[in-house]
Amino acid sequence: LVLMQHLLSSLDQGGLIGPHIEPLTSIIDGILGQSETTTKELRKRIKVLGMGSRKNSMENFSEVGAALLKRNRLVIKYFAKGKGEETEREISPQRLIFYRENWYLDAYCHMREGLRSFAIDGIRSAVPTNAKALEVSDKECQEHFSESYGIFSGKATQRAKLRFTPEHARWVAGENWHGQQVGSFDKRGYYILEFDFNQDPELIMDILKHGSGVEVISPASLKKRVKDELIKAIENY
Repeated sequence: LVLMQHLLSSLDQGGLIGPHIEPLTSIIDGILGQSETTTKELRKRIKVLGMGSRKNSMENFSEVGAALLKRNRLVIKYFAKGKGEETEREISPQRLIFYRENWYLDAYCHMREGLRSFAIDGIRSAVPTNAKALEVSDKECQEHFSESYGIFSGKATQRAKLRFTPEHARWVAGENWHGQQVGSFDKRGYYILEFDFNQDPELIMDILKHGSGVEVISPASLKKRVKDELIKAIENY
């Protein structure tokens, strides 16, 4: 219940949809108040820390949510942080995703003529239209967005193979990196993790956080990207 409160409070950045979720938070408060421990004490003793959330991610949340549920298209101005570019495009919203403390919109992009994932905090403006959204089947969305690694999804085109030291394996062996991952230990206690992916920016970040505790076995392109990033990092020192 405390986790639910945290999620609801994260929805109300900017106070745009507070009136809509206030009844829900009141119900949760009422349930918590029925326990032997007071609501105030529970909030004091149980903390939920959102480490990766980005500020101002909810500016166009209500417009996006309304278009998503009414099944209408949106015209958005989108700033892609990776490229540093802003584009205007018409999209057909398919579903909202809450991932690593941030919101994303899976949609069919009529400019790119394909499925794309948009970070909500990258949507600079969202103008609803009366045009009906193009419907993409759940199966197609699932295959496109869930087959690859993380939120940088797309039809999987490569397979990653990582080897973690026995020390890091104690943590990684219990983690879920991918829905269809395959993990195993070798005779020396190293943990071998394999899964499919398409784009690699998020994957590289997750690999780098393990430092010397992980080695990319394949593919060669991913191995080179990680190696080049490590060399650049060393040059800073």
